[in-house]
Amino acid sequence: MGSELTTSAQPSSGSPVIAVRRATLTDGEAIGIVHAASWEAAYAPFFDPGFAGCEIASRRTRWHDRVTDETALILLATLDNRPLGFSWSTASTERSGQAEILSFYAHPDGWGTGVAPRLMTETLHALRSTGFAHVHLWTLRDTPQSRRFYTKSGFTETGATRPRDFGDGAPLPQIEYIRPC
Repeated sequence: MGSELTTSAQPSSGSPVIAVRRATLTDGEAIGIVHAASWEAAYAPFFDPGFAGCEIASRRTRWHDRVTDETALILLATLDNRPLGFSWSTASTERSGQAEILSFYAHPDGWGTGVAPRLMTETLHALRSTGFAHVHLWTLRDTPQSRRFYTKSGFTETGATRPRDFGDGAPLPQIEYIRPC
């Protein structure tokens, strides 16, 4: 997954510019900020405040090492040069020959701006260009906003569910989605 990727939306005068590119070694902090803010808005309400606070903090720092993984596809989306979304994909360990989107997050400041749809389009294009025909992902059952987004992005539910324990001993149900790249 080492091919280069940089795309920008063609702006009309004064229009915001959405750009998507491969994350670099210097993007760990920016990705962490996006991940923490998005996770806090979407997931923190499911957890005890103390546990949620620790999980939010951990998301700010975990990306420094992950961006060094050359086998993963990590894309960063910006709006007028401000990082507002990222995706992290790899070859699936569950479905042979398929890709898996492990993380797909947009900062709440980017919701409704077009950043997330553009990032998904570029993620799918990059996965397709590296030879994947299908991609799957898991999302929490009780996050209707993410489920609507994946459906609008052409994903369909497979019917598979699984518990996801974030470390507090209270697993939350996840639902699997799939689509062609």
